[in-house]
Order: sequence, then C-alpha cells, then structure tokens
Amino acid sequence: MQKYFVRRVILMLPTLIGLTFVVFMAVRLLPGDVINQIVGESGDATPEMREALEERYNLNGNVGVRYVEWSAGLLRGDLGNSIISDRPVTQHLRERVAVTVELGILALIASQLIALPVGIISAVRQDSIVDHLARSLSILLLAVPSFWLALLAITYGFVWFGWTPPLRYAEIWDDPASNIRSLWVPALILGAALSGTLMRLTRSTVIEVLRQDYVRTARAKGLRERSTVLHHVMRNALIPVVTVIGLQVPVVVGGTVVLESIFGLPGLGSFLLDSVQHRDYPAVQGVVLISGTVVILTNLLVDLTYPLLDPRIR
Repeated sequence: MQKYFVRRVILMLPTLIGLTFVVFMAVRLLPGDVINQIVGESGDATPEMREALEERYNLNGNVGVRYVEWSAGLLRGDLGNSIISDRPVTQHLRERVAVTVELGILALIASQLIALPVGIISAVRQDSIVDHLARSLSILLLAVPSFWLALLAITYGFVWFGWTPPLRYAEIWDDPASNIRSLWVPALILGAALSGTLMRLTRSTVIEVLRQDYVRTARAKGLRERSTVLHHVMRNALIPVVTVIGLQVPVVVGGTVVLESIFGLPGLGSFLLDSVQHRDYPAVQGVVLISGTVVILTNLLVDLTYPLLDPRIR
C-alpha cells in the first residue's frame, strides 16, 4: 500500500517539470508584441525604451536561460510581476483563486447530485420509460454547450422571472447569501454540462455489476433491493466513476474561464482571458501553471483513492 502511494507521488514529479516547460514555451508562441501593449499599439517607443522594457520584464536573452531563471523563481514561490499591472502575479492569484475553486467545487458537487441518482435509477429500471428519459437527458446534456445554457439562463431568466446575475461579487466569509446568489446559477450550469458523461457511465457500470454472480446471490438470500444496490453494487461500480470525476477537472477549469466571463465573476478564468488579450506572459504562465498543477494533483488523488474503494488493488 505504501509503495503504491510512493510510486504514484514519484511519477507525478516529472509531469510537473514537463508542465513548467510546456507552459513557459507555449506563451512565447502567442501572436503579438507585448511591448506594443505596454507603450501603445502605435509602437512609438524608441529602441532604447524597448530594450529597457525587455530587460525589465526579462523578455530578452536566451530562452533556456530565462526558463531556468523562471523555474528558480518558482521554487521560491515567485511567479514574477504582471507586465500590465506591475504587481506580483501571486498577489493576483490569491485575490482570485477562491472564486474559481468555489465555482469548480460547486459544479462538481452539482454534477454528481444530478448524475449519480439518475444513473443508478436508470440502471435499476433498465429499458423502462424512466431509463429512456434518463438516457435522452444525458445525450441532451452532452450536446448542449455550457456557454449556450448560460446565455439562455440570463436571457430567459430576465424575461420570465426578472432575474439578472448580481452585479457585485461578495466573498463567502463577508456575505454568504450574496456569494451563493452569484455562484449557484453558473455552478448548476457547469455541473449539468458535466453530468451527461457521468450519468451514462454510472448507468453502464451499475448494469454491469448488477449482472455479477454475487449480486444474484445477495438477492437469492432475500436481501432488499435498496440494500443490495447501496452496499454491494455501488462500491464496485464507483471506480470508473471516480476516474471520470478526476478527468472532469480539466473540463471544469475550461468551463470556469467561459462562465466567469459571462457572469462577471472575478476568478482565475476571467483573469486569464484578460492576460491573454494583453500578452501578459507572467500572468498567463501563473494561471496555466496553477490550473495544470490542480489537474495533476487531482489525478494523483484519484489514483490514491483506488485502493480505498477496491481492496484487490492493495
């Protein structure tokens, strides 16, 4: 068991190093000139001014040397300064990360609250009207993009109910009620978009487990159907479901970028879009690095969960 955990943690380290290299090199491929963003699109800066700005923001010199210097800063917790605001990137991230984390967690919870009960009921009542309706719902949720649902919610929410997204975001520890009002609609929309895949997978895995010999034995012993499903079926059917939940974290990260912009939430997603538009390399690197690290750690957590769900892995 301990060797399994240690091996997974050690295998994570090369992935993190590769992530830093990809992030650093990828932002250099963004079109446009960041110096023009600083001095204006007219490009009236003198060669001396451009050279001074490149030196200040470490935009000149050998790319390999700059990568080593940036990586050394990462070890100290220094992601550099934003080119546009001239503030530390870590300060921007601290101000915005709570919004994105809260939205992502609420979306994952919403997706599981929608998908798991519907998938289980669909499997237990296979080929019934309920099953056909559940399968149609899952296909619909897979086909409809979350940004389209968000636009529909804003448009028809105002037309039918006079509802509009709150204009001001409040931190949960300052005003919990206002915070929930700001996040529950985008979280529900993103969770619904995620639940389609999870719903279909839950149905298929539960059906597969229901056909196993030990389930027939439990039923033959007179065990109630609810007890059979909850205690004998679900634990064995959860491993593929947990894997998919871990794989949905990158989708959550991408979904928050769009929904934060639509609903005006001051999270990492909206900050990333602004940074890309202004060619703010340090800010883009910081957001993408944090997002990628979250994905890697989530997959590590999923791997470490397997032995707890299935003793055979231990």
